[in-house]
Amino acid sequence: MNTLLTQVPAPHTVPVHPVARQLLDRIAAEPAAPLRVAVVAPGGYGKSVLLAALDRRYREAGVDAVLVDDADRLGPDQLEELLAGADGPIVVAHRPAAVAPGWTLLQLGPLGVEEVARLMAAVTGAPADPAAAAELHARSGGVPRLAERALRGRLEEFRPELDELDDDVLRYLIAAEAGAGRNLDLLCALLDRRPDQLPSIVEGARATGLLAPDDTLLPLAAAAVRDFGPPARRLTTVQRLVELQLANGLPVLDLARSLLGTGSSGASAAAAFAAAAGEALPADARLAAQLFEAAAEAGDRSPAVTAGWARAAALSGDLDTALRLGDGMLGAADAETRAAGAEIAATVLAHRGELARSAELYHWAGRADAFSATALVGTGDIEGARRLLDSPTPGVAPTLFAGAATRMARGIVDSVSGCATETLSTLLGAAAMLEPALGGMLLPDSPAALAALVAVHTGELALAESVLTRALDGGTGGDLLAARHRLLLGWVAMTAGDLAAAAEHRNAVAGRSLEARDELFFATLELGLARRASDLVGLQRSWNRAYQASMRQQTDLFTLLPLGELAIAAARTGAFAKLSGQFERAHGLLARLGEPPLWTVSLVWHELHAAITLEDADAVKAHLATLTTHAHCGRHPRALATAAQGWLAVLSGTFDPDAITAAAAELHDLGLRWDAARLAGQAAIRTSDRKAMVQLLEAARQFQGPAARREPGTSPEPASGTGLAALSERELEVARLVVDGLTYKQAGSKLFISGKTVEHHMARIRGKLGAADRRELLATLRELLSRPDAT
Repeated sequence: MNTLLTQVPAPHTVPVHPVARQLLDRIAAEPAAPLRVAVVAPGGYGKSVLLAALDRRYREAGVDAVLVDDADRLGPDQLEELLAGADGPIVVAHRPAAVAPGWTLLQLGPLGVEEVARLMAAVTGAPADPAAAAELHARSGGVPRLAERALRGRLEEFRPELDELDDDVLRYLIAAEAGAGRNLDLLCALLDRRPDQLPSIVEGARATGLLAPDDTLLPLAAAAVRDFGPPARRLTTVQRLVELQLANGLPVLDLARSLLGTGSSGASAAAAFAAAAGEALPADARLAAQLFEAAAEAGDRSPAVTAGWARAAALSGDLDTALRLGDGMLGAADAETRAAGAEIAATVLAHRGELARSAELYHWAGRADAFSATALVGTGDIEGARRLLDSPTPGVAPTLFAGAATRMARGIVDSVSGCATETLSTLLGAAAMLEPALGGMLLPDSPAALAALVAVHTGELALAESVLTRALDGGTGGDLLAARHRLLLGWVAMTAGDLAAAAEHRNAVAGRSLEARDELFFATLELGLARRASDLVGLQRSWNRAYQASMRQQTDLFTLLPLGELAIAAARTGAFAKLSGQFERAHGLLARLGEPPLWTVSLVWHELHAAITLEDADAVKAHLATLTTHAHCGRHPRALATAAQGWLAVLSGTFDPDAITAAAAELHDLGLRWDAARLAGQAAIRTSDRKAMVQLLEAARQFQGPAARREPGTSPEPASGTGLAALSERELEVARLVVDGLTYKQAGSKLFISGKTVEHHMARIRGKLGAADRRELLATLRELLSRPDAT
C-alpha cells in the first residue's frame, strides 16, 4: 500500500503545476518504474498538490510508493530510516536544499500569466479575463498558493503559517513589508546578527514562497504579513526599526506610515510620527497631517507638532482643523508659537474671503508682511501696503520663498499705479521663483493665481493659461490651491470662448467642498457657461448659488471678475437691484485705489453689458465714458472701449459694418472670441443691409472658432440622401439646437442668424424628412440625432 508519511491535503480543484505534469504522464505510462524524485520548491508552489495527485495515481495503479512531504523538516537519519528498504517509487518534496546523488530533480517555478488564467478559470468556473489574470500574476508573482488564496478571499489562512515561522525569519519578513528588507545595516541591528549570518535568514524567508526573485515581498505576501502576521511581534519589530533609523538620523517615513492605526504611543513613536510627517509634508500634505495627528495622539503636544499639524491640514484643504489649531496657538505664552498660529489663521481667512482680517493677522504675526501687503491692496488700503513693503521686518531671512512673496506683493501694489505696464511681468517672475522652492509652503494665494487674474484683466489669456497650468502641474500650494488654479483655468477658457474646456475644468472641481472664494468662482463659472450657451434654465438654476456665494465673500480686488459675470446674469434674470450694495462697495474700493485702469476696465465692461440688457441708456453712456477714459493704457482697454462704442452704435441702429468688424476682430485677437462673435452677430441681425449682414455673419462665424468657420465666398454643398444625410451642415446645426429646447430666436442668436431664418430652415428640414407636423418633425429629429452614427 502507499506510504504517505506526511499529511497531504485533500484533492484540490486547482490543476497540478505544469512542470509536474511530465512526472504524472510518466507514471501513467509506467506506474511501477523505480523512480527516485526530489520535488524542490519554496512553500506554496504546489508540492503538496502534486503529492496528492501522485498518491491517487499510485493507488489506482496498485503500486506501493513512498511519498514524503516537507522532507526538509526531517533530519538526515530520520529520512534515511523512513526510506530504508523501499524498493518502489519514492518521491520526496522539500523546500530548496541540496539534492542527493542519484535522485531526479523536479524544480517547480512560478506560474506564467496564461497558467494563472487557467488557475482562475478552475477556481471560479468561468473563463478568465486576460487583464485580470495579468493583474493577479503581478500581485502574486505567479506563486500558486498566493494566487489561489487571493481568488478565494482566504489570505487569512497565512495566519497560522506566519505564527509558526522562525522568529528571525518572521522579523525579516516584517522588516521587508515595512520597507527595510534591503538595508543590510538596519537588518543586522534589528536581528542582532553579523552580515555573514544574514544569508541563512534570507534563505529561510525565500523558502516561505513569499519573496520575489529580488528578495522583496510580493504584493499579496506583503498584505498577508501586514494584515495576518502576529500583531504584537509586528508592532515591536517596526518600532525597533524606527528607533534604529531615528538614532542614525535616517528617513523614517515608510516605517512610520506602517504604524498608523496601530495605536503606537510613547516618546519613540511620537518622535517617529513627527519626523515622518516632516518628510511627507513637501509631497503629501494629507499624509503629513495624519502623521502629525498621530504624533500628538502618541503624546507629543509640542508647539512644533501642533504648528506642523495645522500647516499640513491647511495644505491638504482641511481648513476647519487648521483654523482650530491655529486659533488655539494665538494664546500661547511663546511669541514664536503665537506668530505661527496667526500666520496659519490668516491664511485660512484669506481663502474664506476675509482679506481684511487676514491682513491684520499677518501683520500681527510680524513675519509675513508681503502677504499682509497683498491683502491690504485687495481691500483698498494702498498706503498701508506701501508702508509695510517700505519697512521690511528685521530678522527675516532672504529666502527664495520670502523673495517671491515680496515680489508678488510689489507686483500687486504696482497694479494699482498708473497703467501698471510691468505688473504682469513682475507676478510671472514671482510665480517662477516659487516653482523650485514651494514644497510644504502655506500660501493665502499664489503668485500664479494673481498673475492669471492680472492677465485676464489685461487680455493676456495665453499667459494666464500657461502660468496656471505650471502651477497646477507643479502642485503649487498643495490641495489648498489646486481648486483655485483649476477654476481660474476654467475662467480663462470661458473668457476665450472655449466653453468645452471651461466645462472640463469646472467638472474637475464639481462635488468638492469649496471655501468662500473658490465657491464664488465656481458658481459664477457655471453661471457664465449657462449664459454663453443661451441656457436660460441653467442660468436661472445657477443664479441662486452664485448670488449666495457672492454674499458670503467680502468684496475685494481679486473677486471683481466673478462680480462682473454676476452683473450680466442678474440683468438677464431681473435681479440686478439685489447687487447694488456689492457694486457700491466694489466701486468704493476702486475709488480708494485711485480707479486703477487694470482692475477697473473689465468690471465696467461687464457692467456695460448688464446695462445693455437692462436697456439703461444712461448707464451705458457712463460706462462707455469710463472705458474711453482708460483707453490710453494699452491695447486691451482700448479694444474694450472701441467695442463698447460699437455696441452703442449697434443698439442705436446706425453703425458702420466695417467699424464693427474691425472692433470685433481686435477682441478676437486678444483671445475674446465669444465677445467678438457676439458683437458681430448682433450687428448682423440688426441691419437691413443684405451685404452688411452677410459680411458680419461671416465675421461672427470666423470669430466664434475653427469649428464654426467656413471659407469666405463658399456655401454649403446641397445635401443628398435620406434621414440626416439629406440635411445640410447648417440645417443639422439648427436641428440640434431646436431639439435641445431652444426657441427659434435663441437658436438664431447662437448661430448669428435671425429667428425667421431658423424658422425657414426648420420648414426645409420638415419637407426633406416628410414630417406631417412640428410634433412629428421633432420626434423624428430626436430619434435620428440619438443614433450612434448621427453626424
